Amino acid sequence: MNNIQLLSEPIAPSQITKPIELYIFIDPFCSKAVKMQTILRKLQIEYDHYFTWRIVISTDLTTLNNNSRSTKGCFSGAELDISHPVLPSIAIKAAELQGKRAALRFIQKLQEHIILQTKDVQLYSTLIDIAIECQLDIKEFIADFGSKEASRAFQCDLHITREMEIDEIPSIVFFNECIEDEGLKVSGLYAYDVYVQILKELLNKELIRSPLPSYDELFDRFNTMSTEEFAEIYSMPLIEAERELKKRMLQQKIECLRNEDVTLWRMKL
Repeated sequence: MNNIQLLSEPIAPSQITKPIELYIFIDPFCSKAVKMQTILRKLQIEYDHYFTWRIVISTDLTTLNNNSRSTKGCFSGAELDISHPVLPSIAIKAAELQGKRAALRFIQKLQEHIILQTKDVQLYSTLIDIAIECQLDIKEFIADFGSKEASRAFQCDLHITREMEIDEIPSIVFFNECIEDEGLKVSGLYAYDVYVQILKELLNKELIRSPLPSYDELFDRFNTMSTEEFAEIYSMPLIEAERELKKRMLQQKIECLRNEDVTLWRMKL
């Protein structure tokens, strides 16, 4: 695994009570972000008693500049709208001001619309709608979305990306609780067991795995997932996973969302 390396100039993690902290670098528009989401979800389910995590938005600025559209209206206007490819990244940081889990819900809902191509996620109004779907405090979100704090938080993420010399997205940097120690940077995507092995080696002990949640508990926690993600979490064949999901759909517990390329399953409202 030649994409795993120690950082020569570690950045001290925040004050934590769990022994490991993960810096997870993603570009929400990258298809690999969905695969990283699956890995993070399974790590949270089985081993989140060992680590905390921080999402670092590492959007490709070259892509943003190339895809930049002409704007309409003004950013803070309630009646007018604006479209720009940087807005989703700033919206994620605005959601994060309501907590990490709020930001993760926002990212997941954003990716759902990107995958299903149901909405133009570069529109200011669409991002407000997504915040409503995620049940965020909408007045607070709108205020934060137009604030300097959200923009600065995004700029901070880009600075961290450069500081840690992240040159492949997604990537994860592992820190232990000793701030003098170097971080362990894992560039790119690997099989789930690789990340578990890294946790084990950093902690220097056998890991205790939490039991898997019931299907209802899983959808209550994550709301929407693909067949492949469901199969990965429960380590079951795709055919069996699809059978279980269809069974729950017939029980009116979940619903199926699909387009020509992908199928998602969501807890029924």
